[in-house]
Amino acid sequence: MSKKLILDVDTGIDDALAIAYAVHSPELELLGITTTFGNIAVEEATRNSLILLEKLGAEAPVVSGAQKPYARELFKPYSRHIHGEDGIGNQLQGSPSRQAASGDAADFIIEQARHYEGKLTLVAVGPLTNLAIALDRCPELPQLLDRLIIMGGAVTVKGNVTPTAEANIYADPEAAANVLGAGFPLTLVGLDVTMQTLLPQHEVDKWREQGTELGRFMADMTDFYMEAYRNFRPGIAGCALHDPLAVGLAIDSSFVETRPMHIAVEVGNSVEVGRTREVTDKDQAHSQTSIDVALEVDAERFLRHFLSRVV
Repeated sequence: MSKKLILDVDTGIDDALAIAYAVHSPELELLGITTTFGNIAVEEATRNSLILLEKLGAEAPVVSGAQKPYARELFKPYSRHIHGEDGIGNQLQGSPSRQAASGDAADFIIEQARHYEGKLTLVAVGPLTNLAIALDRCPELPQLLDRLIIMGGAVTVKGNVTPTAEANIYADPEAAANVLGAGFPLTLVGLDVTMQTLLPQHEVDKWREQGTELGRFMADMTDFYMEAYRNFRPGIAGCALHDPLAVGLAIDSSFVETRPMHIAVEVGNSVEVGRTREVTDKDQAHSQTSIDVALEVDAERFLRHFLSRVV
């Protein structure tokens, strides 16, 4: 039986790859996509998600969510230098043929969690604002999910927006602190493993060589991401599959090895705001229950699986 899934996204390029991976995986039933600010504005993330689902021939609802962080004004700039002015590598042409579903992301998450109690997997690959809002409205949410998989954090490695912080946690550290501290059955998939999952250029070129509209779109979009990596991370042989790895774990958790940890998130106005670090004293941790933190990844096996599905 397929696993019930919600994807919470800020649809830039690797989010788009993650959505395609999920749609093309028979192990997963995509109940819906919820969107948030992050790589781009939430309205743009919603539009991109609708356009991508149309290209994939998928009918899952898209529900808009948070426009700004949980407890502060928007302070992290959008990542247009990485994802393009439109968030999808400047490949935007036209408007989606359908509109976003009514309601808001937090309510949709709560409704689906109650309807599929104990059976729902939520994969969050943007700032955690929608989840923090859902927690406020439904404090029992952690007990309703089967698993929460978060792409975020950098526990044992350096950050990617500051020396200590990863982008999704940095964009809304207060939301991250609340979510990590709520007692979810949670796997944290951070830069510790995602920076090892590199998609090489020659594999992207194969998508274009298929001669399909989807293959060309995905290749052209990902080429922008590749170029951003060459510009901002010279020496890395490819682009990192951050968000697709989180979806991969919803399919096969053995792609990574995890260790239970108590995690603290640096909040406020510290120079290390957004940092995720292990603490041994529960009183210092936002995670009163331990979190499964991914520390090792079978990158080759994951990449093969991803490439067999995405286009």
